[in-house]
Amino acid sequence: QVQLVESGGGAVQAGGSLRLSCAASGRTSSRYNMGWFRQAPGKEREFVTAINWAGTRIYSTDSAKGRFAISRDNAKNTVYLQMNNLKPEDTAVYYCAADLESGLGLKLSQIDYAFWGQGTQVTVSS
Repeated sequence: QVQLVESGGGAVQAGGSLRLSCAASGRTSSRYNMGWFRQAPGKEREFVTAINWAGTRIYSTDSAKGRFAISRDNAKNTVYLQMNNLKPEDTAVYYCAADLESGLGLKLSQIDYAFWGQGTQVTVSS
């Protein structure tokens, strides 16, 4: 089992930046690929970006490329999401999720992630 706790959310104006953190505890000796998802009000949860356990491969949606950057520090069991040039449409609850490395690459579907954090709210005003 892995427990995930997100932090760093908040309210910012358009054009601002936030850095989200996701701290893992529990069975962190296993190799987990990590993903960030978000869910806006009235919408389904959607994939944002993911990073493999070694930090050598990243996949991001087109909306995230150039503005959002995922990274990880395995020594601290923490994954980060740096968000720059935030837009009102980025307003959502952001979740981190863990997928046990299986050799099948980075996953984009939430059903492939076994462990989830509770989410952190990001609100961007215009």
